[in-house]
This record gives sequence, structure tokens and C-alpha cells, in this order.
Amino acid sequence: MALLGIDLGTTNSLICVWKDGQPTLIPNALGSNLTPSVISYDEKSQEIIVGQSAKERLISHPELSVATFKRQMGTKAQITLGNRTFKAEELSALMLKQLKQDAEAYLGCEVTEAVISVPAYFSDAQRSATKIAGELAGLKVERLINEPTAAALAYGIHEGLEEQMFMVIDLGGGTLDVSILDVFDNIVEVRASSGNNFLGGEDFTQALKELFLKQNNLQLIALDKNEQSRLNAHIETLKHALSISHEGEVSISLAGREIQWHCTRTEFEKCIQHLIKQFTLPIERALRDSKIESSQLNKVILVGGATRMPWIRSEVSRMFKMLPTSHIDPDEVVARGTAIQAALKARNEALNDIVLTDVCPYTLGVGIVVERGVNQYESGHFLPIIERNMTVPVSREKRLHTVHDNQEQIVCEIFQGESRLTKNNISIGKIQSDVPKDKAGEQFVDIRFTYNINGILEAILKVGTTGKTERLIINNSATNMSPEEIEESLAKLNDIKIHPRENALNKQIIAQLERLYEEHLGDMRTYIAQVLQDFENTLLSQNEQAIASARNQVLSIMKQIEG
Repeated sequence: MALLGIDLGTTNSLICVWKDGQPTLIPNALGSNLTPSVISYDEKSQEIIVGQSAKERLISHPELSVATFKRQMGTKAQITLGNRTFKAEELSALMLKQLKQDAEAYLGCEVTEAVISVPAYFSDAQRSATKIAGELAGLKVERLINEPTAAALAYGIHEGLEEQMFMVIDLGGGTLDVSILDVFDNIVEVRASSGNNFLGGEDFTQALKELFLKQNNLQLIALDKNEQSRLNAHIETLKHALSISHEGEVSISLAGREIQWHCTRTEFEKCIQHLIKQFTLPIERALRDSKIESSQLNKVILVGGATRMPWIRSEVSRMFKMLPTSHIDPDEVVARGTAIQAALKARNEALNDIVLTDVCPYTLGVGIVVERGVNQYESGHFLPIIERNMTVPVSREKRLHTVHDNQEQIVCEIFQGESRLTKNNISIGKIQSDVPKDKAGEQFVDIRFTYNINGILEAILKVGTTGKTERLIINNSATNMSPEEIEESLAKLNDIKIHPRENALNKQIIAQLERLYEEHLGDMRTYIAQVLQDFENTLLSQNEQAIASARNQVLSIMKQIEG
């Protein structure tokens, strides 16, 4: 039984398996390795549509479609598609279900286990949400692997290379991850990790869209949902064009106006200066935390589709005085690494044994009170127990004493973050224990944190004089789903039909024609409507030969229209 590697991305998702001694990407029903991380709901058929067809429907049916939901993982946010509501975990589960189907069709066997990549800077709540999404999709998540670490595996650190140190910069659709890795004696040690969960290719698209609106005297609120969706698609296309050319153009009908807008790469880079600063800050932080100089790095590896923007190569070259490495497709490199990690976990004989370490990306600690004067105390201060960038698994212990005479209980609220004040950090749990009444400071508890490779935190609170112990496993923060909610989601998702994989190309063609109909006017719109109607009539005939012929003809027509 195959153990899959899955890159569950903000913009695109991929599946990979270790096969014939190498990582092998698994294509979806359309023959593409990339499956857009987009979900759409078809109210007519009451089916969920996943991937490219759903991406087309972002334009024609924006109120029934959603993308970039990965950014809401680990929150209580509710996402509405028509008359249905979903949590981000449930939408991710639908993505994973589709990927699982594609893998089973390709491999010819059932798949029940997977290694899934997550941003290194994902919080405990987000990591837990990812594992829950896998469970909802019918997958046992054998391991969560940080995306930069997976990328490093794809670049061969498992092959026993000589001692070296390098940085991985992973800028995807929604997140930025930076990791520094040290390789020696078949040990791969993550020295430091930093990042930004709210910086990715989508933010650069947004900045370019704001420039378009400003220069064309438009307000986003004045555009309807379909116009906004079409504008997003055109701006995304322009952003890609500016990665390979010094200028590009948008031609679009908005708010009753025909607009042709010309933009140069220089103008684009000028409007994203604030994002460039956000990009460099985590890089500088990772260097500081690792206590190394940039000159000690052997190479800098670029990962993620957004690193194709030319300014990134320029900025990295300027910072490190070397050209970055990116010869493996940046969209595919993380998925390849997850498959290698899956093979390592399965102890595949084709791979050398290595020890792969990681770090805790955030500081973990508890809230305490501090003395401000005689019998004057101030609460809300943060006591770090496990500091960020400690190698995991890691275990650390601190001793806490009672503050008041005859205190009967010690309560430890657990936080994640870097601020000295708890109000600026994230509360992720609470553990407490009764203590014998005594004078202030006489009774104490020892609190031990243990943080493992999957980002799961165990807190143990032991009362010094009685030996009484309390234990808390934080793999499910207050913002995550309870066991009851998981069961409820399982039942809900099992009742939802996912559009049949074998009809994916037909569905994608219909969605694309609907999108083209939305984009055009006049005679061209009438023509597209007729093409769509004829194709739907052919599908109703259930004549496979006629459908195949009509499909090829429509694909040719669409290519001409898009051109």
C-alpha cells in the first residue's frame, strides 16, 4: 500500500509517490500535476467541484466558489458557498479527497496514509487543522513535514552529501517560509525557521490590482462579484506576464467601460516595496536566530511559484552575493520532498538512513504574575519555556510558586508568541492543579513542556509537595474542531457528492465556456452560448464517440477565443 506525499498548497496542490527509486508526481484527471486549490458548489447537481473547473467558476460563479482558504486553517471562520457553509478544514478535506481519488486511479490501489507538508511557520492550531483535514478525507496523516524541509529533501540532502549549510526560501501563493539547514554525518538539522503566514503571491496580485484601480479611477466596491472575479483573473495573468517580460497589458470591460491598461515591471516593483520589506524581514530574523553569517551559507534555494518573480532573484542575489538555486520546478519541489519523506518513513531500501531534525517555530510558555512592590503583583506577563528555533523533539521545565497566602490552586494559561506580554500572544490552552494551603511562595509546581516533530505540545503540571500530576495534550486548540465537530463534519462530507473524476474534462470545458461567456459581449457572447449549448446537448446523448469528437472541437474553439 502506497504512502503518499501531499503538498496541500494555498494556490495549487500536488500529490507524489516514491516509485521506481524516485519521487513520481501523480497527474489529476486532466493530466496536470497541479490541481488548483479551489472549491466550487454546483447548486443544480448539488455536487462539489474541485480543481481547474472550480477555478474557472471563480469567475462565472464567484458566490459559489472559494480559493485561498488555507489561510483560514485553524480558525472558526465559516465559508459560505450558496446554501452551504464550510470550515477551512472541511474545504481542505474535500481537496484531499480529490487528490486521494486521483492517486488511487493512478496507482490502482486504495490509499489510506499520507505525509502532508505545512508551512514551517504554521501554528499548532493550523497544524492540528491540517491533520484533521486529512482525517476527514479518510487519510491517516503519518507525518507533517515543513515545506522548506521537504524542499531540501527534493534537492538531495538525503543522499549523503558533504557537510554544508543552506537556506530555503519558500514563497507560495499564501505563505512565506524561511529555514536554515545544516547537513553533516547523515544528520539534517534545522538551525532556524522564520516566516510570514500572510505573505504570498496573492498579496502581490492584490498590490497590482490596487495599482490598476487607482490608475483607472475605479473603486472595487463599485464592481459586482463577477467583475471583481474577472479582474482578479486578468491581474493574475498580468503578474505572470511581468515575470517573463518587462511590460504587459490588461484589456477588460468594467463598470460600463472598456479599459486597456499598460503596466511595466518597474511600475509593478515600485508598488510592492512594502511587500519586499516584509519578504526580507524573516530572512534577516532566521540568520539572527541561527547565529550564522550569510557568508557561511553554501547555497540559497528558492521554492514556491511566487519565486518566479524576477525581483526575488535580484533581492536574494543582493542580500547573499550569490545566485539562488531553483533548477527543480518551484511549484513541484515540495511535493517531491514529501514523497521522499514518505519513503524514508517506510524505510525504503533505495534511500540512505538519515536523521532529520526540525525546530519549534514559535516560543511556547505560560502567563505569570510579576512583583511590582511589596504585596503588589501584575499579571499578564509571559514566561518562555520552549523558545523558538529549539530543535525538536524538545522538553523543558520551569518551577512556579504560589503568590498569595492560603492559595488553593495554580492555573497555567499556555501561550504561543514572542511578546513579553500575554495579551500580544496566542492562548492555546490551560492547565491547572490544586495545591495545599500554605504561606505565599512555599508551595510550587513544576511545569514541563514537550514539543514533538508533528508540532504537538504536551504540558505536564506536577505539584511539588504532593506529587499530584495534571497532563494536557495540545493538538487541538480552542480555535480548532472538537471530537464532536469532527464526527459532525465526517457525516456532512460523506453526504456531499464530489463531481465524478472521469467527467472532469467535460466539467472543466463547461466551466471555461461559462467564464468566456461572462468575459465577452455582443456577437462573440452569442457564439459562445451556442457552442456551450451544443456541447451540453452532445453530453446528454451519452454517445461517447460523439462526445469525444465534440470535446476536441470545443477545445480548439476555446483555444482560438483565448488567443
